[in-house]
Amino acid sequence: MAATVAFPGVNMFEAVSDDIDNINVIKGQEDIYEKSKFDQDKDTTTFRQFNDACDRVKSFYAQQHTLQTTAFNLKAREDFRSKTRAEMTVWEALEKLDTFVDECDPDTQESQLTHLLQTAEALRNDGKPRWMQLVGLIHDLGKLLFFYGAKGQWDVVGDTFPVGCAFDDRIVFGTDSFKDNEDYDHEVYKTKFGIYSPGIGLDNVMLSWGHDEYLYHVVKDQSTIPDEGLAMIRYHSFYPWHREGAYRDLMNEKDEAMLKAVLAFNPYDLYSKSDAPPSAQELKVSR
Repeated sequence: MAATVAFPGVNMFEAVSDDIDNINVIKGQEDIYEKSKFDQDKDTTTFRQFNDACDRVKSFYAQQHTLQTTAFNLKAREDFRSKTRAEMTVWEALEKLDTFVDECDPDTQESQLTHLLQTAEALRNDGKPRWMQLVGLIHDLGKLLFFYGAKGQWDVVGDTFPVGCAFDDRIVFGTDSFKDNEDYDHEVYKTKFGIYSPGIGLDNVMLSWGHDEYLYHVVKDQSTIPDEGLAMIRYHSFYPWHREGAYRDLMNEKDEAMLKAVLAFNPYDLYSKSDAPPSAQELKVSR
């Protein structure tokens, strides 16, 4: 009897292809948690030294902590849903940010275009997934708010924190800086959980309005960036949470996973600021 050879059918090939795709996704996710290499020779203790910050930085946080109230945040979200601010390409947005310097950042006086290119290049040089490089490139695009209806920089930049519950001592400059905030002595808002409940999940917590929240809500609805990338965008300025350990009682199981992603992203956002500025024109892709 002649030997017969069985060839796999189309369904088997499709199954193998799907398995390969799944492995690639898993590998890509693993890559984001590998320790950053670009900053291995840097003295990272010199970053975020707010005690030695200039008067410009201290004045910014005094204003932010006074004006970021629950009422303001509810109104900001209502405006977000009802207003169209501008339409432009990503590169046009990046170039507009070349004129914007974050007045609350103690680590750099470079423009935001430079900072975004530094972040993306550090991620690319460390071989991070392309979607994470994209997050690095766009994570601060929400600072365009400054040009479209912001009241100042206090509702655009700065470390973020929950509103509607007690301000935590681990927020930069501590709770004393919130004494002029109308929520400070509010019957409900001054309590530990305020309008929230333990384990409610950060998706259900209102963080102080600014570029992080704004861009998060935009890309959540208009992109295919994975949850880890969305968390990097929304929480990268939430230092009381991801660096100091505050507000952990509000977290749910999803937040535990997202925290790991944000911590993986943070070195590229923070420590790339000391790198030599890349050339925007050399990196620009012709359209």
